[in-house]
Amino acid sequence: MSAARAVRHAPLELHGRRVLLRSLTEEDFPAWHEVRTRCADWLLRWEPRPKGAPVPSEDRPSFAARCGIRERERHLGTGYGFGIFVGERFAGEVTLSSIQRGPFQSAFIGYWIDEALAGRGLVPEAVVVTLRFAFEAISLHRVEISIIPRNTASRRVVEKLGIREEGVAQRFLEIDGVWEDHVRYAITAEEWLRRERELAGAWLDR
Repeated sequence: MSAARAVRHAPLELHGRRVLLRSLTEEDFPAWHEVRTRCADWLLRWEPRPKGAPVPSEDRPSFAARCGIRERERHLGTGYGFGIFVGERFAGEVTLSSIQRGPFQSAFIGYWIDEALAGRGLVPEAVVVTLRFAFEAISLHRVEISIIPRNTASRRVVEKLGIREEGVAQRFLEIDGVWEDHVRYAITAEEWLRRERELAGAWLDR
């Protein structure tokens, strides 16, 4: 199957053992806003933002516009954003972004989780679901996850999954006006093929 055809028929929902990943819509705003408001201190310190820039608006119109942007990215094949759901409960988000085709065939994964649900293995499961989609549905070759070194909660996710560490990118991304170093982790299609049974058995298979 060609990459273009795979993107065009990409699913809106991805299923794990406990988590459902699906595109967010405006109807998800109340649950999303409740988590974002309650967990603001937990989340905002790690999110990209230029110096002096206000925290992005998190009202309903801004959320609806964001959902629209994500949907356009999906149709263009440049990015996929999913809400993480446990049963009916909204738990966080995982994104497959900055998709590059041509000789790269690469993307980045980012994620966040409700602080009340952290440490339960939900994010590692969501990441494995996303990796399966990236390598098997849309035929990427490389996926990277970049994390601020002191963000121990996020680093535990990749460590649980045994994703390869490649080193530190110095002053990689601006976080609230500070150019922060990031530890870079990556997995390639060859590694996924070798480890798919292991990762799926540990995190996805019932």
